[in-house]
Amino acid sequence: MKILLLGKNGQVGWELHRSLAPLGELTALDRNSKNYCGDLSNLSGLADSIRAIRPDIIVNAAAYTAVDKAEDDIELAQTINASAVAVLAAEAKAQGAWLVHYSTDYVFAGDGTKPWQESDATGPLGIYGATKLAGEQAIQQSHCKHLIFRTSWVYGARGNNFAKTMLRLAGEHDSLTVINDQIGAPTGADLLADVTAHAIRAVYSQPELGGLYHLAAAGETSWHGYASYVVDTAQKMGHPLKTGLDAIKPVPTSAFPTPAKRPNNSRLNTARLQAKFALTLPPWQVGVSRMLTEFLEK
Repeated sequence: MKILLLGKNGQVGWELHRSLAPLGELTALDRNSKNYCGDLSNLSGLADSIRAIRPDIIVNAAAYTAVDKAEDDIELAQTINASAVAVLAAEAKAQGAWLVHYSTDYVFAGDGTKPWQESDATGPLGIYGATKLAGEQAIQQSHCKHLIFRTSWVYGARGNNFAKTMLRLAGEHDSLTVINDQIGAPTGADLLADVTAHAIRAVYSQPELGGLYHLAAAGETSWHGYASYVVDTAQKMGHPLKTGLDAIKPVPTSAFPTPAKRPNNSRLNTARLQAKFALTLPPWQVGVSRMLTEFLEK
């Protein structure tokens, strides 16, 4: 099995490099790769590389994810999140390869309190969500063999993330203000990578399992709840912080205006994924605790 991984140095790509390696011959690229083109803004180079590598599976972990910047940088966001994905889908279809792609809860309007199902009507609030939705649609319209995983609130142990930012701020300040009216489930890049590898093995023997799925850790919380869990866990591990739990103040989204509107409801219903692939997704606290342990015990 020949696998092409795009976006190898991102949060999800870094973990995929690990989880995909045992499945076959892995070629991992980023936008600076030399031998082949892994730059999703270079559409012709991307197509040429896929034709040269001739992978059985293309896993696209690359994306334009600067949500606020996308409101002004529309052309590049469209190129990377939609046009390049259409190229991947067309090449996958032509070569009979599988395409694995990651999308986002931002394709929805972000209202209500019910977890979004795969069949729910979409309604992106900004350019980022609109371009990610266009990428999904390009894959589906190509009729290539595919797996699309919509996810939310992704973090990785490598590099910066919300938890590390909260720990830094809690070590510098006596109090914090954190948004409490956006709800989702912090989802580890390692979980996404491991489920991806499991799903790839499954669709190879059962191609009818291909399609669109929601993939996120179990449970839900607000950013305020997330921050509180991080601070509480760190303190219990003996990590000194200036901010106590009672000094983390909840505030509405309106307290932090941004160019792009954020969804209040980022809940994703993962029942279909768990049933089809015989999976049990762990509570979000499990992954966050593991990440904090790895980070704080260094």
